[in-house]
Amino acid sequence: MIRQKVLILGGGFGGLNAAKALKKANVDILLIDKSNHHLFQPLLYQVATAVLSPGDIAFPLREILAKQANVTVLLADITSINKIDKNVVAANGDVYAYDYLILAVGASHSYFGHPEWEQFAPGLKTLPDALCIREKILLSYERAERCENPIEAEKFMRFVIIGAGPTGVEMAGAIAEIAHKSLVNNFRKIKPERTKIYLIEGMDQILPSFPKDLADKGQKALEKLGVDILLNTRVNEMSENGVWIGDQFLEASTIIWAAGNQASSLLKSLDVPLDRSLRVIVNPDLSIPDHPEIFVIGDAACSYNKDGNSLPGIAPVAIQQGNYVANLINQDPSLPRKPFVYFDKGMMATIGKAKAIAMVGKWKFSGLLAWLAWSFIHIVFLISFASRFLVMAEWMILYFSNQRRIRLITSLVKDKDQPLHAVNSKDQQDSHQPPHYDHEKY
Repeated sequence: MIRQKVLILGGGFGGLNAAKALKKANVDILLIDKSNHHLFQPLLYQVATAVLSPGDIAFPLREILAKQANVTVLLADITSINKIDKNVVAANGDVYAYDYLILAVGASHSYFGHPEWEQFAPGLKTLPDALCIREKILLSYERAERCENPIEAEKFMRFVIIGAGPTGVEMAGAIAEIAHKSLVNNFRKIKPERTKIYLIEGMDQILPSFPKDLADKGQKALEKLGVDILLNTRVNEMSENGVWIGDQFLEASTIIWAAGNQASSLLKSLDVPLDRSLRVIVNPDLSIPDHPEIFVIGDAACSYNKDGNSLPGIAPVAIQQGNYVANLINQDPSLPRKPFVYFDKGMMATIGKAKAIAMVGKWKFSGLLAWLAWSFIHIVFLISFASRFLVMAEWMILYFSNQRRIRLITSLVKDKDQPLHAVNSKDQQDSHQPPHYDHEKY
């Protein structure tokens, strides 16, 4: 029997689980990713806030699949898909053929028509993103310590987080704990406890996907940590010195984007209907129109639950979709395809140490119990035993000592470098003038 070629683009939760589910299938699998590792994104914010090291949540794809003989892993950047000839083309011109194609290419940040904002407000999707944010946070306090003027120092201890979904809430809570616990007595001129953290959300509650009563508990927990929450608020402009909310300027040295996502631009080459986030609107079996051999899963897919609502871009959805598509490929092609049905195991979000909210079925709970459940589930889903052990060890250190051991600034800083110099009064005065952009350039 001829072995079918299964090409998987993306080594995230969806792509990796699809490959593993085809372990015993009579197929040859080629998994291609732009990175050589699988990233456990739910804990990426802990790399950004100096709790974990990159190696604690990232695992080499080749190592994960080393014992699966029917899988080959390649590092490549795929730039286009040819549905007619059944192949994909890499940036270097290499062509890879397939019988089945699984697109699990994930998503990137969406700045809602303002791509120029990315230089001021990095998002959190990759390890480089996390390390960039970690250094921005730590450098802010170093800059404040060098200020002679206390008013100027306060600017560097202001943080703005745009978007109050799980990532924004987790970042806000973690930065608050850094300021009020981890950095206490670390500086001589400044008091990190005076840090101001602003969490901006365009809707009328934080964590919009959660029930309002649970979201309100999360909001109270954040406010108790000292986070200022601005609901029904949208940013209309920003610069390196802060953000504009209507006519009000909110000065801050560190801005973090957690407000929106959009799927990979590679999906445009499919020439199929996309939703507002550039996700492919897939058939009930997660295939694309007129091409049952091409599947789109995870953050790249717009699929719906039984109530007609689009499924969220979270790890459990991607995992279940990866397993579902693998089962379709492995079944007798003459059999009808049952539609994908997502089994919702619940939602959780952590706010800080011993603070979280959770909903499992009809059960809602918060506080320590929710935090323990959140911690257990995240440990279980880590790939390796070594990672589980290391993450648990770091969490225990953090819980009992409030110490974040990975507070490292790895970029070299010289006296001539602008980042560590306090701004002068003229710079500060000019910073309140909105910048002008030629939007035609973007």
